[in-house]
Amino acid sequence: MRIALFLMMLPGLAFAGIHLSTQPQNPLPAEWPGFLRDHRAVRLAGTPASALTEIYAERAAKLETQRAKGALNPEELADLGALYLRLNKPTKALAILQPGARAHPEHFRMAANLGTAWQMNGDLDQARNTLADAVDLAPKEWKAAEQLHLRLVSLRAKEKKEADTLDELFPGKPPANAVALVQQLCIWLPNDPRLLWQLAELAHADGDVRTAANLMDGAITEFGLRSEKARARRVVFRNEADELAKKEDHQFHKGTLKFASTRVFPKLIDESKLPKIDPKGRNALPWATIVETTVGKKFDVKFLPYVNDLDGLKVNLIGFVRPNGSGSEMTEFLVTEFPIGCWFCESPGPTQMVWVELSPNTTFDYMSGAVEIVGTLSLNRLDAERPLLTITGASVKRAQ
Repeated sequence: MRIALFLMMLPGLAFAGIHLSTQPQNPLPAEWPGFLRDHRAVRLAGTPASALTEIYAERAAKLETQRAKGALNPEELADLGALYLRLNKPTKALAILQPGARAHPEHFRMAANLGTAWQMNGDLDQARNTLADAVDLAPKEWKAAEQLHLRLVSLRAKEKKEADTLDELFPGKPPANAVALVQQLCIWLPNDPRLLWQLAELAHADGDVRTAANLMDGAITEFGLRSEKARARRVVFRNEADELAKKEDHQFHKGTLKFASTRVFPKLIDESKLPKIDPKGRNALPWATIVETTVGKKFDVKFLPYVNDLDGLKVNLIGFVRPNGSGSEMTEFLVTEFPIGCWFCESPGPTQMVWVELSPNTTFDYMSGAVEIVGTLSLNRLDAERPLLTITGASVKRAQ
């Protein structure tokens, strides 16, 4: 349920390597919290519990109906193949994209999607040949990213088995846009932990030790990267981050990388698909609506209209408790979208957390796992020292 709310009715996402035509992405590199949030969104796409799966399946079904009538143009064929890739059905994608590429050999998105389909099907030689075509066809803005994808597949094709070493994507000194390029690869291939390792090394080289440590934590704990070399690097990065945290000036050691955007995708929610608000009942408060909050200069806070309309109403929120003190007999605490220790939310921003105040004369003992919070939402538009969202008079139970 909480995944479905988070991914509620996402619009179509545009990818290099897996191209959908309906929405562009922001320039990269994106700031780490936004990048990792969107990376997780595409990684979850295709799972049975994901609302995005239903959306993609519905779109694919509509395109299939048109295809049966012989009514698909090259753009729509490329989209249909991309949808099957995101639904984790690469064999179906091949069945669409192979004849599509034969019929339209000069179509860039068709070639790029087909190369990724071969890769997801485990045929790296075919992927390499097709991605070489995609590089030749790529427009200027995608050329470097497609070249790096081709290099990645070429390196992997030479491995007798999956290596436990870092891919040599950048022989010599990495280019200035290395982080942007690897972030793009991660969006194309969100289940590849070795790419996260690559990002961790780039962040570490930039001086952002904490991000490097968090990325390595994710690659190993969430993705199960079984590389002794990666685990050794994780220990190095984590020790450096822990030592840095002990210093008074540790907040200044955040690297020198200049970000081009706050997140990969301009928006991850279709407001028209949100549930109708019941002024007298309980209303869902999806995290996907909370994180769209913006805070401008002089604490100029702008909430989505949906969140604005929930101010003063009863809401329910699924999240993870971040305990204060011992975690026992708490009367108030923070709730975040992701669990404590999660690699991309160890330092949640103001739009990534909600303050909870329990009903009078009630307490709560910390529990791991997701909880459901029910209470009255209060929005903060005036005081920069207080949380943006507070749920008061709250009750807490383990989420189902």
